[in-house]
Amino acid sequence: MTNAQYQEAVEWLFVQAPNYQIDGQKAYKPGLGNITRLCAFFDNPQDKIKCIHIGGTNGKGSTSNMLSSVLQEAGYKTGLYNSPHLIDFTERIKVNGKNCDKEFVHNFILKLKKLPEDILPSFFEFTTIMAFEYFAQQKVDFAIIEVGLGGRLDSTNIIKPLVASITNVQLDHQNILGNTIEEIAFEKAGIVKANTPIISGDDNEAVKNIIKDKAEKENAPFIDASILKTELKSDLKGNYQNKNIKVVLSLVEELGKLNYSISEKAVENGLLNVHRNTGFIGRWFEFSQKPLTICDTAHNQAGLESVFEQLNSIEKRKHVVLGFVNDKKIDDVMSLLPKNSTFYFAKPSINRGRHPKDYEDLLVKSKIIYKIFDSVQDAYLSAKQECTNDEMIFIGGSNFVVGDFLEKNLEICE
Repeated sequence: MTNAQYQEAVEWLFVQAPNYQIDGQKAYKPGLGNITRLCAFFDNPQDKIKCIHIGGTNGKGSTSNMLSSVLQEAGYKTGLYNSPHLIDFTERIKVNGKNCDKEFVHNFILKLKKLPEDILPSFFEFTTIMAFEYFAQQKVDFAIIEVGLGGRLDSTNIIKPLVASITNVQLDHQNILGNTIEEIAFEKAGIVKANTPIISGDDNEAVKNIIKDKAEKENAPFIDASILKTELKSDLKGNYQNKNIKVVLSLVEELGKLNYSISEKAVENGLLNVHRNTGFIGRWFEFSQKPLTICDTAHNQAGLESVFEQLNSIEKRKHVVLGFVNDKKIDDVMSLLPKNSTFYFAKPSINRGRHPKDYEDLLVKSKIIYKIFDSVQDAYLSAKQECTNDEMIFIGGSNFVVGDFLEKNLEICE
């Protein structure tokens, strides 16, 4: 198989089942009927692996990668299914930190092309069955499965996990999941399974109660990770990671109750070596020191609020590269923007990317110093040119902004 053949196969996958549409909904196929038929066609690989299910609005990626790192340090062969990818499709499916084999992806897509006509999967359903099959073939000890969207109707919800967690619940994807925290919490709590421990990392009592009520109905042990006290740190440096660490510790404790051996040293080393063990980047990722350049994929109001708060704690003038997708409520973001900053707004390269000219009226009203660019790379190069070593650069606003930036620049990372 050549790289060109691999690229052609992946391109077919994107064209056949777009992972995003302009209206934000056509690519989303709620319900488990389709994924059930799809898994049955491949002889139900999800039933051949031991799964851990990670849901929540923010923190799913960080939590699942930290847990993967811990399990790897404990000597377990660990599969990890995350979305979206930042640079290459194979980032979505990893075993012990190594991206999914491109030849497997190519060959599996050839099989997908031969599906019966009554199975019409979404992009995420395609990638989910691909992950299940890869982990089964690789005979992983654990498969950590990150929820795609919501939980109750998400295609990953076909699994029967050993343990599950919901990191937190915030407003995001309201057009699909509901307009209130309570409605969204109900959807997230849909991953609670009978007699299966469920860990909540959210300190919002309303969210806790919704998850706890579902747990009681399913006779599932409910664990409140938010009340834990810990001094453990991770090489993932965002201030928000402390809450995710508590979820990881609770997951490890529940696995211990199932007689899986995970030492304190494995936990400590795993948390401190996430980048090395899993290749995870994009969350408060320090790209360079001179000038200090940080990128973060936070993209909803709660995530941006936390990231911008941490940015404001750094006493440097900031050059901030931002971009958004079409369903983002830009006016909600304007009030959160970090102080003492010059802004460089850019259009992410995907079809859903929103051009800053579309929301320039809000930029004018906010009375910030800004420039507009057609691409993230142009915005970054302009910020880099204007930034001194005593100042700093931040890149964010969307997974796709960070992906565009890293794709062009990761090889020169200091």
